[in-house]
Amino acid sequence: MSKVIVRFLAILGALWLIAMVIVIVAVIGSKGTVPDKTILEANFEQALPENVPDSPTAKFLMTERLTVRDVVDAIDRGAQDDRVTGMVAKIGAPPLGMAKVQEIREAVQRFRAHKKFAIAYAETFGEFGPGNGSYYLATAFDQIYLQPSGDVGLTGIIMESPFIKGTLSKLGMTFHGDHRYEYKNALNFYTESKYTTPHKEAMTALMTSWFNQMKDGICQARQIVPEKFQAIVDAGPYLGKEAVDAKLVDGVAYRDEVYGQAKTKAGARSQFLYLAKYLERAGRPHDHGKAIALVYGVGGVTRGKSDYDPVQGNQNMGSDTVAGAVRAAAEDKDIKAILFRVDSPGGSYVASDTIWREVVNARKAGKPVVVSMGDLAGSGGYFVAMAADKIVAQPGTITASIGVLGGKVLTSGLWDKVGLGTHDYSPAEWARLQSWLDRVYVDFTSKVADGRRLPKEKVLEIAKGRIWSGQDAKNLGLVDELGGFDTALNLAKKAAGIADSEDVRLIVYPRPKTFFQTLLQRQGPDNSEKEAVGQAMARILESVQPVARQLDAAGVNRTDQEDVLRMPEMQAGK
Repeated sequence: MSKVIVRFLAILGALWLIAMVIVIVAVIGSKGTVPDKTILEANFEQALPENVPDSPTAKFLMTERLTVRDVVDAIDRGAQDDRVTGMVAKIGAPPLGMAKVQEIREAVQRFRAHKKFAIAYAETFGEFGPGNGSYYLATAFDQIYLQPSGDVGLTGIIMESPFIKGTLSKLGMTFHGDHRYEYKNALNFYTESKYTTPHKEAMTALMTSWFNQMKDGICQARQIVPEKFQAIVDAGPYLGKEAVDAKLVDGVAYRDEVYGQAKTKAGARSQFLYLAKYLERAGRPHDHGKAIALVYGVGGVTRGKSDYDPVQGNQNMGSDTVAGAVRAAAEDKDIKAILFRVDSPGGSYVASDTIWREVVNARKAGKPVVVSMGDLAGSGGYFVAMAADKIVAQPGTITASIGVLGGKVLTSGLWDKVGLGTHDYSPAEWARLQSWLDRVYVDFTSKVADGRRLPKEKVLEIAKGRIWSGQDAKNLGLVDELGGFDTALNLAKKAAGIADSEDVRLIVYPRPKTFFQTLLQRQGPDNSEKEAVGQAMARILESVQPVARQLDAAGVNRTDQEDVLRMPEMQAGK
């Protein structure tokens, strides 16, 4: 009987081993190869996050999402790959900020510099509405095709900000707070019914900078005389054939016709390969050589760990996580420099200061730190960056906003109706708030002067809570260089004494976890509590609080002490 059992178990073991071999072979085989004649295929009508956070929810919901770095890496790898002959990209209404558009434009231009074709096609650029950003992106390609029924919404830029003072008044509520100084415009959401003069001035300057950047890029790419650009914009939008006549696009064509032309260019037996599949098969650039750490600081700055909100699709820059990542990279003897990618509207002063300190400590430890700014790096997002050896921003990055705010919504008029009451600041409390605002502002501006090596008088002149485009920030000394990942990485190599010709290996800190690792990761100050699957699901359910979030967005019962270094909300029609 025992022999039968042993034999049975042996058979089961053999079958298990065979099954595992089949799975391994299938996995290896599924990776596939890159065809000898490959045409990269991209879709730029999808949002591109900076990174996928290490949370179970984010891993689950964003598993198929390409990041900005994925796109840039895939295009750059393809530029160097003899098997890749060209690229076709669908563009139309990309939910991308100005800096991300410029990041991709630069990658496409580097791709074309290797004598490879790049074709953009769109069903429409805006569909009889604003399509400036998407068209600006398309002009990085050597050919642009528009579906016959589509439009080119090259119509100029508008910016608008919501104001809820009147709404709060009707509800019996008011906001009482203060800021440093007149350009710190986030409070205007609560306290104003229209733009103040400084608020309008800052928004107009940003719009003008963006418009000029688009004008320069489009005119250079489409060989348009710059003096005629304003007239072209004033005549927009352009319907179908009108866009061809205006030489804004190279022709009208449907998707199948564009793809057919691409295959003709690439030659017989050419095949299309999506960027994600290509990157998976070809591998990333910067995968060998001396090590440089890549740390992401994305989302509102908060104390504690970085996390992801599945309801709004937002993530936060937790000071524990990001400061710990910088610290770990600084302590790793193999790491030669740190590349810190920041995309944040700011938030907590204390959390921002925690991250700032680790950047300072990393530099003291002999590890150069270079910041690469994304779409937005303002207020607390600028605070965490200002101590770096070098700061790199795109011309369209929104940055600076060196200021502070604080206050609360007084709900007494609303709650009096049901017998509840709240109180305004007492004179002593108001005085303490003013002292606190002064303290934060002095600390912020002093650290800017020290980190950027600027006279304090100049910092006080250009601070005042004002936002600047990356281009203007460069002119003011708040940013060192203009560019994206590529520029920042080259500066990190230079700071670390690595030759331009040498390749480097980018290592993400903290080390990314798999979906199942995030479900089972340890938590707690003593690292002793395992987060079980049920607990992770509970966290997801707890975050689904739409009513509470709507009240929070309206500022009800908030003191905003966690958002004192936060950018103003605004909407841009690009």
